[in-house]
Amino acid sequence: MAASQPVAPRYVSLEGIEGAGKSTVARALVTRLEAAGVPVVAVREPGGTPSGERIRDILLDGATHLEPWAEALLFAAARSELAAEVVAPALASGSWVVSDRSVYSSLAYQGAGRGLGIAAVRRVNAAGLGDVWPDTVVLLRVPAATGLERQDIADRIGAEGAEFQSRVAAAFDELATAEPDRHIIVDADRPLDDVVDDAAAALGIEP
Repeated sequence: MAASQPVAPRYVSLEGIEGAGKSTVARALVTRLEAAGVPVVAVREPGGTPSGERIRDILLDGATHLEPWAEALLFAAARSELAAEVVAPALASGSWVVSDRSVYSSLAYQGAGRGLGIAAVRRVNAAGLGDVWPDTVVLLRVPAATGLERQDIADRIGAEGAEFQSRVAAAFDELATAEPDRHIIVDADRPLDDVVDDAAAALGIEP
């Protein structure tokens, strides 16, 4: 496999509602980049640092109740740590970063899904991220009902119903429309190989 070498390291985020296939597609893209000899670091949100993984346990624990702003601030705290400790150093060293979720998930889930406001959640995260934002967002688009059916075990946020997921999906679409140069939209309601091939091709990774 060959890859068109990027002119600079790229921070790529896989986004979408529950069951869209973000984790699977992210792993596949990392494998293709590695096979092509492109240095790459894989991360996930929330998590990716010792403190971030502890915050992840709180955020995804189905037995834990969190108020919407508490949830949003915990995501922002874990993300700020990940950006400073992992993402920024990886980009500075010349590596790509492929992330399973990013700040765009908070804009959609907490901003729209929880009703906190996309602009308000953006401001909170901007304070902790500075200029460490994804260069490219790969939005995996799938119907809410299909995504929910694909889940094996739902976490605290994944257990929210189809109405919540539909609000989140609409917000992802709104963000993609507002920032078309940053977003790649891939129909994820198809066989996995087709989804991976389309995402890879859009990123300049060719078989």
